[in-house]
Amino acid sequence: MPLKGKKIVLCVTGSIAAYKAVYLLRGLMKAGAEVQVLMTEAAKEFVTPLTFSTLSGKPVLSDFFARSSGSWNSHVDLGRWADLFLVAPATASTIGKMANGLCDNLVTTSYISAKCTAMVAPAMDLDMFEHPAMQENLRKLKSFGNIIIEPASGELASGLIGKGRMEEPESILKTIEQFFSKI
Repeated sequence: MPLKGKKIVLCVTGSIAAYKAVYLLRGLMKAGAEVQVLMTEAAKEFVTPLTFSTLSGKPVLSDFFARSSGSWNSHVDLGRWADLFLVAPATASTIGKMANGLCDNLVTTSYISAKCTAMVAPAMDLDMFEHPAMQENLRKLKSFGNIIIEPASGELASGLIGKGRMEEPESILKTIEQFFSKI
């Protein structure tokens, strides 16, 4: 189990590629990782939190407070707990927020609080990925020490063909295993 004992925060954002995060979670769990899933509100439109909580054995977090009990989901605790902060899929919106320090949800606030390396797996349409603002945001994230898992080329949800598909879960898992084997 190459990831035995590793604690990973998996952040799922609002992209059609959110379904791939389910397979990624399974791979992380099979490799021995303990995974806490965070979801943006938009991500819940693509895959339900129930799917992720069933597979991870933990409740999915998406709000700062649990409305029913008033308990606080501490972004500081999440940032200190994790050995890796993984955003997969990472939308243009979330990447922009991360690159510019905007903290308006649990994902971006936890990212800013993280004391570990962050990996970002972009998922968006070709024109969005190629836009100069997106490329600048990715350069900023790299300059902060984040690892960008380059998107693949192929057919996109829009029907266009080009770069922007979130990398496949198996490849992301290999990247994570290689990362931990070097530290």
